[in-house]
Amino acid sequence: MRKKKKKTTLMIAFISVAIVSLFSMFFGNTQNPLKSILQKKVSTIKEEKFEKEKQIEEKKQIEEEQEEKSEPIVGAIKDSSTKYGYDSRKISEKLNSYDYSNNGEKIVFLTFNDGPSTTNTPAILDILNKHQVKATFFIQGKSLEIDGAGKILKRTLDEGHSIGYHTYSHDTSSLYPDGNLDIKSFTYDLKSTEKVFKKILGDKFFSNILRCPGGSINWNNMDPLKKYLNENNMISVDWNSLNADDQGKRKNNEELFQYAKQTSAGKEIVVLLMHDGYGKEETVKSLDKIINYYKDNGYKFKILI
Repeated sequence: MRKKKKKTTLMIAFISVAIVSLFSMFFGNTQNPLKSILQKKVSTIKEEKFEKEKQIEEKKQIEEEQEEKSEPIVGAIKDSSTKYGYDSRKISEKLNSYDYSNNGEKIVFLTFNDGPSTTNTPAILDILNKHQVKATFFIQGKSLEIDGAGKILKRTLDEGHSIGYHTYSHDTSSLYPDGNLDIKSFTYDLKSTEKVFKKILGDKFFSNILRCPGGSINWNNMDPLKKYLNENNMISVDWNSLNADDQGKRKNNEELFQYAKQTSAGKEIVVLLMHDGYGKEETVKSLDKIINYYKDNGYKFKILI
């Protein structure tokens, strides 16, 4: 009986060792073929899943890019319009009614006329980038005839600034003969500007903001222009502050800064007129101080859209 029990015990021990050995061989040994096959299968499934997710993401990105390219560009790129854009129609109404209040929120629009110039506009863009500030540029069509000006216009748009029309010729004698609007001359001039813009920026570009040479309130018989702009979903925007870089005798950068500061005093809405054309180097030099002044006084920088 004891021999039989001993034999049974030995048999159980042998079977146990065999089972452990087999288990070890199939699942514990890293060189085991079955385990290797299973690992490769799992790895392949993971890779296929990753590749599929990657393809879906790439397809989504391409669709978004195509959709963005097909959308019209109204004055500024979409991201900048969303972050910094402000309804130009509301601002124009405020300016025309001499109401510069804004429920306690201070906002400033840095605006530049007559560019781009190949000398001063790039320097101004550099300063704006340094301060992470956006501005609105009212462009003369004829200024784009100069070599290199088209690239500067593209850079202005790509860097998130707003672009508006400032007519093609800026010739007040033909636009407002004897101080009166000539609507045919003005609209012809404006359409010429639009054509140049589309040639450089593409057919998707359109701006709904205009700044009349000399402003809109200094001329007679302006109602036909208001009607034309309204029919074309456009608006003319003047200013309520300036650095006087085109007023009277030539001023140095400190004088320009002080003028901007004085004409902004007490206003929650500031639309500052400056120029980035040729000969405006002092405006470039004053810009750091002007931007810091508005920052220090709690203004948020916006663009006209």
